Amino acid sequence: MTLVVGLGNIGREYENTRHNVGFMLIDMILSEENQAKILSHSKFKGELYKIDSSLLLKPHTYMNHSGISVKAVCDFYKCERLIVIHDDIDLNLGTLRFKKGGSSGGHNGLKSIDHLCGNNYERVRIGVGRGKDTISHVLGQFTSEESAVLDTILSRAKEALLELMQGDDLSKISSLYSFRT
Repeated sequence: MTLVVGLGNIGREYENTRHNVGFMLIDMILSEENQAKILSHSKFKGELYKIDSSLLLKPHTYMNHSGISVKAVCDFYKCERLIVIHDDIDLNLGTLRFKKGGSSGGHNGLKSIDHLCGNNYERVRIGVGRGKDTISHVLGQFTSEESAVLDTILSRAKEALLELMQGDDLSKISSLYSFRT
C-alpha cells in the first residue's frame, strides 16, 4: 500500500497559504476522483482517503507534528511506500522537483516525519520561493499572479502524483515532470 501525504495546516487562516500546497494537491485529486473512499479513524489524527491501492492523508496535527499522523497510518496499514508533498522555499515559485530521502532542509513537517518514520521516502517538492521572513512567507497567502503560476504547477504535480500512485518509478517521473516556469 502507498501512503501519499499532503502537508499543511488546518484552519481557514491557513487555507491558501504557501505552507498548504500539499493539502491543495490532495484536494485537487480528491475533487476529480469519484472513487475516493473516506476512511475514518480517530487515531490517525487527519483526513484519510483511499483510492485504489493508495491512501491519501491530510494530517490534522499542524505542520510541526505531521509525523504523528503519518506514523499512525503507516503503522496501521503497513504502508510499503511513502510519498510526501510539501512546499519548498529553496525552490522558486513555479518549480516542481522530486527526490527520495535526504535532509528536511529546515522544513518542520519533514523534520517531524523524519524523526518518527525515517527519511527514506519520496518527496514531491513544490517551490514557493523565499521571502524576507521565512515564517510570514510560508504562512502568507499567494498573490493573484502567484496563484496563476501555482495552478500550473499543481496541475503538473497532480499528473505526476497519479502516475506515482500507479506504481511508476520516481526517477522516471522526475525526468518527465520536473518543471520550472
